[in-house]
Amino acid sequence: MAQAYFPSKVTSPNKELANLLSGERQLKVEDVQEAYVEQKDRLVNAIDATKSIMLDIQTFNKDEWIIRYPQYKEAIETVSPPSAPRRKSLRRSLTFVDDPVTETEVVVRKKMQRSVTVSPISEHTEEEEETDEDASSDFNVLRLDLKLGPNSTVTSLVSQLEKSSIANLLDERINASLNHVDKLRLRVEDTSSKVLVTGDLNAGKSTFVNALLRREVMPVDQQPCTTAFCEVHDAAENKGVEEVHIISQGHSYDVNDESSFTRASISDLEDIVGENEDNERIFKLYLADTRTPSESLLNNGVVDISLIDAPGLNRDSLKTTALFARQEEIDVVVFVVSAENHFTLSAREFLVNASKEKAYLFIVVNKFEQIKNKEKCRRLVLDQIKQLSPRTYENADDLVHFVDSAAALQPYTANPTFDDLESSLRSFVLVKRSKSKLHPVSTYLNNLLTDVELLAGANSIVANTELEQAKESLAQVKPVLERMKNGQESLEESLETLEEEGASGASSRSKLILAQALERVGQGKLGIDNSLVSLPSYPGIFGVWNFARDVRKALLASLDTAVKLAEDEARMITSAGVDRIKDLGEHHLPASVDRNRRVFMPEAMFSTVRKAGKGSTKNRRSLTVVAGGVHGLGIGLAQRPDMQEITFFDLFDVQHQFWLHFGDGQSDKATTADEESAAPTALGLASVGVGALTMVGGQAIGAKGLIEGIIRVSDLFGNETVRKWAAPVLGAVTIGMTAYLVLELPNSIPKTVGRRVRASVLRLHGDDDISFIDAHTFRISRETRKVLRLASWDLRGRFNGAMEERGKEVQAKEEIAKRATRAMEWFGELGRKSEEIRVNARLGSDA
Repeated sequence: MAQAYFPSKVTSPNKELANLLSGERQLKVEDVQEAYVEQKDRLVNAIDATKSIMLDIQTFNKDEWIIRYPQYKEAIETVSPPSAPRRKSLRRSLTFVDDPVTETEVVVRKKMQRSVTVSPISEHTEEEEETDEDASSDFNVLRLDLKLGPNSTVTSLVSQLEKSSIANLLDERINASLNHVDKLRLRVEDTSSKVLVTGDLNAGKSTFVNALLRREVMPVDQQPCTTAFCEVHDAAENKGVEEVHIISQGHSYDVNDESSFTRASISDLEDIVGENEDNERIFKLYLADTRTPSESLLNNGVVDISLIDAPGLNRDSLKTTALFARQEEIDVVVFVVSAENHFTLSAREFLVNASKEKAYLFIVVNKFEQIKNKEKCRRLVLDQIKQLSPRTYENADDLVHFVDSAAALQPYTANPTFDDLESSLRSFVLVKRSKSKLHPVSTYLNNLLTDVELLAGANSIVANTELEQAKESLAQVKPVLERMKNGQESLEESLETLEEEGASGASSRSKLILAQALERVGQGKLGIDNSLVSLPSYPGIFGVWNFARDVRKALLASLDTAVKLAEDEARMITSAGVDRIKDLGEHHLPASVDRNRRVFMPEAMFSTVRKAGKGSTKNRRSLTVVAGGVHGLGIGLAQRPDMQEITFFDLFDVQHQFWLHFGDGQSDKATTADEESAAPTALGLASVGVGALTMVGGQAIGAKGLIEGIIRVSDLFGNETVRKWAAPVLGAVTIGMTAYLVLELPNSIPKTVGRRVRASVLRLHGDDDISFIDAHTFRISRETRKVLRLASWDLRGRFNGAMEERGKEVQAKEEIAKRATRAMEWFGELGRKSEEIRVNARLGSDA
């Protein structure tokens, strides 16, 4: 490609820059450079401090607190009188994307330039909530930018995520900001400046670069021809040699390392670009500018400048994405827009994105000479710039230029508008380096720190809310827990006392009832008075045997009734004990704990159906369950065949009479057991008649007198007269004795049977070495204790469970309060550190 060199025709040079570069104003250049170095050092310190803050946030977000992502909405403004000036309220409605329902009224205030604080509405008065148009409540760097469709919003998507997922998304944004901060530090430390020239397709970018270089270097055509990043450097950086370095893919470029690039001639650039149209290559162009330092941009004598000619924005998505990514290493953006098309959608998106960091953009409106209505074009373009980059619009005289780059390449032709553009660009890049190179870094740090303050303010409010809620919960739960701890020992003692009192009460009451019943039976009476059982009536001498059997059945049934009465008394005692246990539960259990809803059924005690134990039933004793108990313990006496058997001794108790008349005079109670313990003998059976006689004679003259009389009678039988009277006397005695037996049997049989029943019951039963009274007393007491113990266990379980639950709740709330307190302190310190960074680095002030 042919190259042409044109002499500079600067008709309106930048006098300020010319003087600064001359010897007369060298002192001012040094002052500017000194101020730049000072501000650069402050900015480097601010970068390091900001990185430290972001790392702390990342650690805190992972280890101690799930940082919530807030959203701030404009509060509904109150209606003011028409005459009153409209005031913008600082009130915002604070919500969180993971909890959009809960809203908190807050005030977003601006403490210093671009420094934002968030605090609850209650901490401010109405006057403090007014004004401050610049107080922003939206995120810049840390915004969760999610796009799913035309009708999708960040809230609609993120609100469906868990808090931990949102924290992870935020963590990714923090990682991206950390990477960008590292690149910003490299940019600040780099003494050179990189100027990116970009724009839409066919906007004339390459023509504009050629005009700046005053030579045709970049390929120019009606079709898009710049498909790669072409960086133009001063040939002095390459030992004064003009050439192209094609950077090898996957290698880090080093001008002194020939393995990292391939050399090519400047004249072959157009062919090289065409050959690598489908490859993402970067070309380094080293050119010599023969113009003086006061006129040249590359050879300016102050700093190293590189011009980067970028592909068009709307050529394809990959190259557009690559262009967006390269903004991180760019100091100055020169955006070339066609005066015919103005700003396309791609251009708007790029400028909005670039404005987040670079408040000042250098905009070139190319092909302006071809526009007929220039004033209208100028007005429309400036209106669009005002919306896209307000700071650029404010400095439009220096930063927005309407030119025709192709005309500037015409030889020996004056082009004052392009000369003014070039002078302004050189001044912006060289003299105002603080604004062109450092201010973008300052802007990014401000935006990032503003986001940090919004996060800190919102999460501080969240932490304070959680702390207040935890304190409120502790104020309710902790006294309950303390009261339960203090009452635990008392409850245990009360339950043990109730259990013991119930069992002992049932035992003593049962023993008394059964002892009295047994005593009455021994006297031939029913065990209890008020009973459905009654003694049978005497049927006569011929029915005496059945009479004795019926009397035995009635007495045995009365003992069974006494057992049931003892059980009923135990049921009453148990029921009262269960009610007292419920009262203890009402007193000791918190109101929120469920009570035992089971209804106690006293009739279920002493159930007649019991489940057999597991295991083999072989050799297991068969138990007949009657009258609420077990046959082997003497329970259900009226149903036992062995207890219903009648013997002759139920009619005539010879042994009892023998012990009564010939014993040592012990009472009937003392001798009953002993006389019944002796088995009947043959002598006793043979002495039935004698016994009968003894009953009759013994009542009249006494047994001893009778025997003595018999001896004397034997002596009298030797007298003839006595023998005559013997027969009549013996007949009379026999008739009297028989009459006595017939008349006495209805009264003697119940007593005789009762004594024998009592003696049988008091004897040991089967294999169980336990008496009738003790067996029933133990059984009834055990059943009472079991029921009371089950009720006590239920209450203990509920009480211990409730106390454990309250303990865990108190522990959890205390942990929340501790964590919330720590978070409030940490977020407060985070805000103070952010403000300190701003003050020390003087961030936010225009350079």
